[in-house]
Amino acid sequence: MTGGSPEADAEGTGGAAAKTGEVAEAEPPHQRLKPDESASASDAKSASGAKTDGDAKAEGDETSADKAADGDAKDDTPTKAGVAGKGDAVKEGKDGEERKEGKGDERKDSDTKVDATKVEPPRDPFAAFAPEPERVPTRRRRAVRAVGRFLIHEWTLASVGSLVLAVLMTWPTLRYPLHTLPQDFHDPALQAWQMAWSGHILISDPGRLWDSNTFFPEPLSFAFSDTLLGYAPAGLIGDGPAAAILRYNIMFVLAHALATFGAYALVRQLGAGRTGAIVAGAAYTYAPWMLAQAGHLHIVSNGGIPLALAMLARGHGWSLAHGFRPERRHAGWAFAGWLVAAWQISLGFGIGLVFGYVLGVIAIVTIAIRVGRRVRQWRIRRPWGERLVIADLLGGLVFAGTGALLALPYFDVAHKYPEATRRVQDLEAYAPPPSGFFIAPPESLIWGDLHENVRDGLRWPAEMTVLPGYVLYALAIAGLFFSIWKVRHRLLLLAGVLVTAILAMGPNFFGGTYTYLPLFNHLPGWDGLRTPGRLMLWTTLLLGILAAGTVSALVRRVNDIAATRVTLRPGLLLRLVTLVPLLLVLVEGLNTTPHPVVPRQPEVMRTDDGPMMVLPFNLTYEQAVMLWTTTRFQPVVNGGSGFTPVRQERTREAVKTFPDQASVDYLRELGVRTVVLLRDALSGTPWQAAVDLPVDSLGIQREEIGNTIVYRL
Repeated sequence: MTGGSPEADAEGTGGAAAKTGEVAEAEPPHQRLKPDESASASDAKSASGAKTDGDAKAEGDETSADKAADGDAKDDTPTKAGVAGKGDAVKEGKDGEERKEGKGDERKDSDTKVDATKVEPPRDPFAAFAPEPERVPTRRRRAVRAVGRFLIHEWTLASVGSLVLAVLMTWPTLRYPLHTLPQDFHDPALQAWQMAWSGHILISDPGRLWDSNTFFPEPLSFAFSDTLLGYAPAGLIGDGPAAAILRYNIMFVLAHALATFGAYALVRQLGAGRTGAIVAGAAYTYAPWMLAQAGHLHIVSNGGIPLALAMLARGHGWSLAHGFRPERRHAGWAFAGWLVAAWQISLGFGIGLVFGYVLGVIAIVTIAIRVGRRVRQWRIRRPWGERLVIADLLGGLVFAGTGALLALPYFDVAHKYPEATRRVQDLEAYAPPPSGFFIAPPESLIWGDLHENVRDGLRWPAEMTVLPGYVLYALAIAGLFFSIWKVRHRLLLLAGVLVTAILAMGPNFFGGTYTYLPLFNHLPGWDGLRTPGRLMLWTTLLLGILAAGTVSALVRRVNDIAATRVTLRPGLLLRLVTLVPLLLVLVEGLNTTPHPVVPRQPEVMRTDDGPMMVLPFNLTYEQAVMLWTTTRFQPVVNGGSGFTPVRQERTREAVKTFPDQASVDYLRELGVRTVVLLRDALSGTPWQAAVDLPVDSLGIQREEIGNTIVYRL
């Protein structure tokens, strides 16, 4: 056998390089081959000894075909096929067969390609034991996973848990939601009317918002009490007393749920664990003293306060546990916090006014601290991002503008009705004494009966029994010594508890000369607050934060104990220990709140347009009459609020002798066209004998409709 010449080898290699698109001058031919191809070529040469010019050319053609097959198959198969092809070429040289050119070469190259695709790689014997490759999720599966993550998210569970807890802890509010109201049918009926009126008038005649259909013919009558204007969207749904009662009961339950969720969010943002935040939320919402406020939806609706504070803290990247963290700032959360704060103040100034001043103090203190720390770096580094500054400015303007617009009619009321002004004597009648912090209202299931004797010694028990809970006291005191909060934070929280508790006593704390009265005399709007005891809202919230520190520290200790166990998980007994504070707080918040049936609406109030007056004209039925007007919203002289206008007092005196000529003339001059006498409510009133009095000489008409007597003037 003759050996191949160097020129033939170069030509064959050059042909292969040209077919594969490689540059022959870039590197030597033996470096352009793959490791497997180089080894195969070496083996073939050693087996054949030497190649002819035709062998070299055939090898070059086959190598080109092998590389093309390598681009298609993407595995080791082309390498083995190339080796086989080269072996065939060597065998042809040994047998002395002449190499064919032209179509013979093309047929050979084609056969080599087919053989290369048919060769199978060796199977891995352990492939059967390998895990299955992860499937690419379909759109439906991705949607299901997203829904699942949403359902088990912490905030979803917190929302649902708060709602379920509200339904259970306020039961039986939703047992007969169309017929009963919690605690009584006085203030709840008034507030049910308020929601209905705001929803009705905002879509019919917004310009008459403050001149409501009650207290006829007094102007600005909608501003005689807190308006719950933030619930106006709910007032758009349904009409009539039944819808108003249902609406009130639903909002009553939702208000409790929002309070729990808001306090939970705030305490979590401050840095406490989940269990501690749950305890704080439950203690804030279901404190025993809050049971006495079941008839005051504007006080129960306080969840916007902690929720707004949580959002503002989140937006500014601040927590009690970690301080300011600039990387966690978020302008959107800050702006949302201001919007929630504006909504909260739209529910009323009873608690909204103090909330506004608290936000102002927080803003001033925050700015002072941040500027004081970075005054030297002011030109180099900005304390806040531009977007956050814009969010605070816009959000603060929305909050301040909302408060100012809502305050204008109240200032007008204070100017036109001097009898609406609060006096220090009024504060003394409602402010709790120091003993009130340890006395529960009668609605408390656990402490109500036990505290009956001491409660009888109070002048106004509904506002003077301000017990936040003995369990909460114990957890807060423990939090001064065993807590996740730093010592300075515990002391600040303790100072806040003491300050708010002292203010809640109003003039009953050493006359209030240096505590409550300076605020009452000098801060705008503060003199409109009649019940200082409602400042216990802030005391309870601060106690809850202290308690959350205690419970979170307890959970950490339990986890440390569990870390020494084989399973690294706390056992059932340890888990129950962490839930004991929550159970005790909830037990202390159980209630015996009555749910009386609301008096039925007289038939005439569904058909008569008024103006009308309903007798008996006294405080017993005033709010119920307001509720009855939610069908037609006809003008009525009746109305109940935090004060009684002078003209209404004069009207009550003038109609005590109705029906007689003097009372009829007075009502005609007032503009009243219909008088409704409720038969079932006349016992013991001046109108008890009016049922049988003749009216022929008075020029009026008398008609009996159902259980009422209707006089047309």
